[in-house]
Amino acid sequence: QVQLVESGGGSVQAGGSLRLSCAASGYTYRSYCMGWFRQAPGKEREGVAGIWTDGGTTYYADSVKGRFTISQNNAKNTLYLQMNSLKPEDTAMYYCAADRPPCTLGGHGAEYDYWGQGTQVTVSS
Repeated sequence: QVQLVESGGGSVQAGGSLRLSCAASGYTYRSYCMGWFRQAPGKEREGVAGIWTDGGTTYYADSVKGRFTISQNNAKNTLYLQMNSLKPEDTAMYYCAADRPPCTLGGHGAEYDYWGQGTQVTVSS
């Protein structure tokens, strides 16, 4: 059973930066799709960034391209999301998720098998 624990959320002013971390354990497959999803009140969940752990193929939503960077530290089984130039519209609960292959990056994450508890990101103007 894969377990995911996020950390690093918080409150920042517009233009600021945050780095989210997702510590993973319990892997049983060699490779997974892993991603960061977010959901703001009254809005659909959206995939903001994803990575294929074996090879590093990445995905970014258009709304975060050039501002967010997804990365992984395989030795630490940790996934990161570096968020720069944050905007008020980035305010949401951010979730780390993993899916066994075959899998796809991005989307709404309905097919993802494993989820963290979420970490809140609040960006003020």
